[in-house]
Amino acid sequence: MKLIIGLGNPGSKYEKTRHNLGFMAADFLRDNLDNFSQWREQKANNALIAEGEISDEKIILAKPQTFMNLSGQPVQKIAYFYKIKPEDIWIIHDEFDLPLGLLRVSKGASAGGHNGIKSIIETLGAQNFIRFRLGIHPIGKEPPASILNKILFKDLEKKAPLEKFVLEKFEKDETKFVEEIIRKNLLAVETAIKEGIEKAMNQFN
Repeated sequence: MKLIIGLGNPGSKYEKTRHNLGFMAADFLRDNLDNFSQWREQKANNALIAEGEISDEKIILAKPQTFMNLSGQPVQKIAYFYKIKPEDIWIIHDEFDLPLGLLRVSKGASAGGHNGIKSIIETLGAQNFIRFRLGIHPIGKEPPASILNKILFKDLEKKAPLEKFVLEKFEKDETKFVEEIIRKNLLAVETAIKEGIEKAMNQFN
């Protein structure tokens, strides 16, 4: 059994924002895989849950309904409820340090400044879960490290701080890249289930 979590912020205010790319990817998974249930609310676990199978592997698909920086609480509750170990938890989330349209599959990595991942690591007391990191950094813009340095030193030159940027909606000319990365994530998840994480990492990283 695998627990696949898409990260985001609940509520219509945050729909289609960069930080909600994990939610968007989870919705695409549910909509495009056979034999998955509709989303249903689990109030006790503070999450929306859909259940199904990929290649005879039982899948619990979830969207936490806390805000991003408290993602660890519902992830821990769901994992406990279904008796799922950290190594069988897969997290889909936005990644500022990757260009839009790029995907990376990783295991045991640090939070890297992502508040949702930081919360999950702290709450679970482990970081040996799998991550499907979906890039959101605008293509053709400054490298992430340069922008982060400007944020740290408050030399923004009219650029929005990172916290504001991730809550913005995607631009119209970015839509095709968003759709591409969501489709690619579905293929990566299917590959990881059917052929293993190493195969997915080799194929998509």
